[in-house]
Amino acid sequence: MRPDTCGPVADVEFERLVEEFYMPLYRFGLSLSRHQSDASDLTQQTFWAWAKKGHQLRDRSRAKTWLFTTLYREFLARKRHADRFVETEDASQFEPLHVASTVVDSLDAATVQEALHALNDRYRAPVTLFYMKQHSYREIAEILEIPIGTVMSRISRGKAELRTRLSDCAAVADRKVVPIKEAQGSG
Repeated sequence: MRPDTCGPVADVEFERLVEEFYMPLYRFGLSLSRHQSDASDLTQQTFWAWAKKGHQLRDRSRAKTWLFTTLYREFLARKRHADRFVETEDASQFEPLHVASTVVDSLDAATVQEALHALNDRYRAPVTLFYMKQHSYREIAEILEIPIGTVMSRISRGKAELRTRLSDCAAVADRKVVPIKEAQGSG
């Protein structure tokens, strides 16, 4: 750290940021990575980056956006390192569906979280930032470094995919389908 950013004032500010943003950043990291250890690593890396570079931020009111952007960039860097291929997008599979209120009532939080984690990263990040972290479209566009129209499109497609997954989960749970292997093994 720079000498002029050390000391009790910087320590208090850092502690306040950690206290205020650790859990939201951790949950965002968990929604992206799907692994607790990776989410912890991403969160710690984000605060390490703040300790090193946070003094460069001129407008302290932008700290939240800076932290979320840093975590997302770190996630992308790790993902690029892990896999070096490009996915294509098939827009024909994203037909918006209506989900009946009885379906919604039959779902539990674990099922919804599992469906959210199953979303493609391209859609999971904007959906999570919008609905779970209450970021605006503009903030999401800044964090993900994509145009605002792309943010709106990805949220829409992510919601449609989520609806499909949740409808399928609810239909299976409603019919109480037992897979054939389990049925044969218990007889």
